[in-house]
Amino acid sequence: MATFEDFESIDIRVGVIAEVLPFAGGRSSTHILMVDFGPDLGVKKSLARLTPNYDGPTLLGRQVLCVVNFPPRQIGKHLSEVLTLGVPDDQGNVVLIGPDREVPVGGRLY
Repeated sequence: MATFEDFESIDIRVGVIAEVLPFAGGRSSTHILMVDFGPDLGVKKSLARLTPNYDGPTLLGRQVLCVVNFPPRQIGKHLSEVLTLGVPDDQGNVVLIGPDREVPVGGRLY
């Protein structure tokens, strides 16, 4: 069982997707997300498999939750700096997790 202290050690923040780029050379459903967490954390890169539920233009401006304190992970030629959170739908495709109304970027999940 995880402890409450384990939970507190994971830093999950809200960010807004500022840019979406295709991931050349990756799986067809992978996108590079540039997520803005505000002035304290800045903009971080996240690689995510998102289609068929999402395409680039519909993601811009969307608020998402990301783990910001995992070590960066090399994925192909790119370094993913944060883990964008999602859950599978009934077909196993990603559904992004975010607040149900707009909140200030950089806010920590508690």
